[in-house]
Amino acid sequence: MMQESLVTIVRAVITFFTILLYSRLIGKQLIGNLTMFDYINGITIGSIAATLATDVSSKALVHWIALTVFLVLTIVLQYIGLKSRFLSKVQDSEPVVLLQRGNMLEKNLAKARITKDELMLQLRSKNIFSPIEVEVALLEPDGTVSVLPRSQYQPVQRGDLNLPPKPAKLTTELIIDGRIIEQNLEQRKKDKDWLMSQLKLHEISSLEEVSYAAILPNDQLYVDKFDDDVSDDMNISDYKGPY
Repeated sequence: MMQESLVTIVRAVITFFTILLYSRLIGKQLIGNLTMFDYINGITIGSIAATLATDVSSKALVHWIALTVFLVLTIVLQYIGLKSRFLSKVQDSEPVVLLQRGNMLEKNLAKARITKDELMLQLRSKNIFSPIEVEVALLEPDGTVSVLPRSQYQPVQRGDLNLPPKPAKLTTELIIDGRIIEQNLEQRKKDKDWLMSQLKLHEISSLEEVSYAAILPNDQLYVDKFDDDVSDDMNISDYKGPY
């Protein structure tokens, strides 16, 4: 038992440093930019690495060679993709037009295996609630949907009105689950007295009533209470199932 544990530790250490070395050689890539091939390849490499580290009933060298081959092929494909646009397209595919000038392209939706509900979900995540607002919507190779709104639905920018730029500010969280985030309060040059006075304007007398509070970019305080006063719950579902 002791010998088996020692072998497992040694194999795990070898696997760890092998993955560390090759991950540095592969380079950095945003998780959100992984294509389906990258995703499946990563799962396969992880599975081989796990077997190498834990399967003491088989020879470690066999799994190490398989792991090395997969990692080397990944690096080679990355290099070839940088040199050859054609092979890059073969590996990562191309964007697919899903929606054009407010019209859903059913053939392309079927080709991409995307339902209209899934397309609308992606549009809503980009603050677009109607297809008529869209000039072009593309399914990218990494599975995300890029949207170009039609000109009449694009927000007005300060530059369009020839207004001078203003420094941008982030929304700063001050209270989460009834607890003050002191560091953020100091960062916005506010104190607890100011915060409590603002809460009183929202008819809140205790921090325990506050689920979430934050200073907005316009220096106004946004407050969400645990006890939400919502009488007309919005229901957008047409599912009539048991759950």
